[in-house]
Amino acid sequence: MDTKIGSIDACMPNSTDMCSAANGAVSTVHNSVPTSVVKNPEATLGRHLARRLVQVGITDVFTVPGDFNLTLLDHLIAEPGLNNIGCCNELNAGYAADGYARSRGVGACVVTFTVGGLSVLNAIAGAYSENLPVICIVGGPNSNDYGTNRILHHTIGLPDFTQELRCFQTVTCFQAVVNNLEDAHELIDTAISTALKESKPVYISVGCNLPGIPHPTFSREPVPFSLNPRLSNQRGLEAAIEAAAEFLNKAVKPVLVGGPKLRVAKACDAFVELADASGYALAVMPSGKGLVPEHHPRFIGTYWGAVSTAFCAEIVESADAYLFAGPIFNDYSSVGYSLLLKKEKAILVQPDRVVIANGPAFGCVLMKDFLEGLAKKLEKNTTAYENYHRIFVPEGVPLKGEPKEPLRVNVLFQHIQKMLSGETAVIAETGDSWFNCQKLKLPKGCGYEFQMQYGSIGWSVGATLGYAQAVPEKRVIACIGDGSFQVTAQDISTMIRNEQKTIIFLINNGGYTIEVEIHDGPYNVIKNWNYTGLVDAIHNGEGNVWTTKVYCEEELIEAIETATGEKQDSLCFIEVIVHKDDTSKELLEWGSRVSAANSRPPNPQ
Repeated sequence: MDTKIGSIDACMPNSTDMCSAANGAVSTVHNSVPTSVVKNPEATLGRHLARRLVQVGITDVFTVPGDFNLTLLDHLIAEPGLNNIGCCNELNAGYAADGYARSRGVGACVVTFTVGGLSVLNAIAGAYSENLPVICIVGGPNSNDYGTNRILHHTIGLPDFTQELRCFQTVTCFQAVVNNLEDAHELIDTAISTALKESKPVYISVGCNLPGIPHPTFSREPVPFSLNPRLSNQRGLEAAIEAAAEFLNKAVKPVLVGGPKLRVAKACDAFVELADASGYALAVMPSGKGLVPEHHPRFIGTYWGAVSTAFCAEIVESADAYLFAGPIFNDYSSVGYSLLLKKEKAILVQPDRVVIANGPAFGCVLMKDFLEGLAKKLEKNTTAYENYHRIFVPEGVPLKGEPKEPLRVNVLFQHIQKMLSGETAVIAETGDSWFNCQKLKLPKGCGYEFQMQYGSIGWSVGATLGYAQAVPEKRVIACIGDGSFQVTAQDISTMIRNEQKTIIFLINNGGYTIEVEIHDGPYNVIKNWNYTGLVDAIHNGEGNVWTTKVYCEEELIEAIETATGEKQDSLCFIEVIVHKDDTSKELLEWGSRVSAANSRPPNPQ
């Protein structure tokens, strides 16, 4: 979704024959914007930061208290428009801000100096890999301690306070260390605007003695600011469109494939516009699932090489031209570098660059502008979809089980499919849930999120917390493996405290199944927990929680009926017991190919 701060159109330059290296800067203050003087007790850094977060669309901030951030938290929760969501640990607070940003367009977390900052670092790195604007706020040392030879607690025992900052420099696009009030206003505004412009996380450290001190720079309500939109180079855009149209119009059976960077380019609607105008068959890369409407009449499924949706890979790889919008080709998305694609047949459209076959390449061309312009130049061609329609055979259904037969994973997901609607969203944890959820057909309006590029197990617990907090009108359905759940289980507690009504399917197969299929060993077996018993203990009689454990299809059907009926306003935790070797055929194929890629011997020197 677009994140708007003030009026974007108000700062549009007259000329469009330009390209900015960044997404613009904070715009000039307009005289028409009214400002009001804030009462002196509220003219503080803490309240300014709180109001800025609310202004960009954040109504919930995910926090873990520590002595360096307590005063800051006082001022954040004093802001009427901001809710404090206290998390059990910093890693989950960061994952929650990630999940929140996926829905709201921006998220925020607050932790304490170094012990908190280094704990949240992994989640911030994941948000960076997924191009999510997460504002990571850290309560820092007292401003008087900078430049001294003092050793502080929560550090590694050296008088150098920059360890945390240096770690964040590689996983954030801007870092602000606020240790005086004179430039605090500018640093905070620059950090927040940079996060939105670059669609990447930023780091803000605030000295622990500064949030509550009034200062003249905070004496007025923050002036609404807006981000100058990025602009395509008009001549480059026209040349790229002309070259692409010529390339595609002479193709016999071209196809479109949407990738994960459609989100950061804000080009999902433009991609659909292109599909409508061209008549091409359209597919989605696995990490782009949820960004392309699967109810589109010419949608042919997920393109994932050897583990694609049935008949999709055949159509994509046999095409004589394919346009990939926002792709990421890594070892996972390419199934161990085994995609049968040819560069000379491809148009690769990145958020600000277009490459046509082996050349030419056009820089300073924004994806949204390019796709919209190309839609007006293409001749209608439905050949690829017609070919798909001719060869398509509907998927079969799982074999009918005997009464009380142990539940199979494919039967589980057959029933999850029936639960989906425009009022639901799916969160898929790293592991076999990637492959099983990938086969779900998303109805119009159904959300879908997973973290493929970074692939951090345990991400889904925090992300489910954050996503559900951001869109309370949707019921989140989270599919989580037992190994991943053991990493981040604590923040089920936070879901309960905040009265969320998520349905969690805990798939208990006794280990790290995705790792087993890449390379097995005793390290992939984990200690079994009584997962429902754990959640009941966390519940402890406070809040609305319902748990159950299912072993067969009959029990699963009953559990889903209860979760969607009598317990529809409760957090529902359904532990599903399945065989340790019950996995999707796609994971078996994918795992063997990734294993082959990982085990390549060194090249001769």
